[in-house]
Amino acid sequence: MGGQQVVLASGSPRRRELLAGLGVTFRVLAADLDEHSDQVHPLEVARDLALQKGRAVAERCPGAVVIASDTVVALGDAQLAKPADVEENAAFIAQLSGRAHHVYTGVAVISPRGEDAEVSDTTVVFRELTPGEVAWYAQSGEGLDKAGGYGIQGLGAALIERIEGEYSGVVGFPLSVVIQLLRRHGVAVCGE
Repeated sequence: MGGQQVVLASGSPRRRELLAGLGVTFRVLAADLDEHSDQVHPLEVARDLALQKGRAVAERCPGAVVIASDTVVALGDAQLAKPADVEENAAFIAQLSGRAHHVYTGVAVISPRGEDAEVSDTTVVFRELTPGEVAWYAQSGEGLDKAGGYGIQGLGAALIERIEGEYSGVVGFPLSVVIQLLRRHGVAVCGE
């Protein structure tokens, strides 16, 4: 790595855990942005927001390798952000019941070598849920801080019938993309 400092531009404990699992030494500095993108397609929104977060942190950490990520959940043309409250969370879960949706996770790496951004696209299919299951999950509070209103790595796993694509992309940090981009910027991963 040539002594370069790696900075994770995210306060997400899930992203921290996944990056640490790759054997990367890093520090955390959340971007704290008002998340807004002029892009329309959810895939491009995820890429744009990841770049915005990465650029914001890179300005404060010159010379570092900054990695940022953003997840957008899309049901058709509708983007499901983080729900505002339990009622909205229940509405999101009810909409997803028995249907397929896309989870787009953008990853951006910014370093003295330049900037790169890629997007992981995973299709998630919810099983048909009963009204009681919808209420149970919403009341758990687990989905309140997550795009789409659910977490696949927790209780939300009980809602899902199948996924097509990368599991870690749904968690919010697609490891295949993270590894590729970090290597491109000279960061050793996975024991290299």
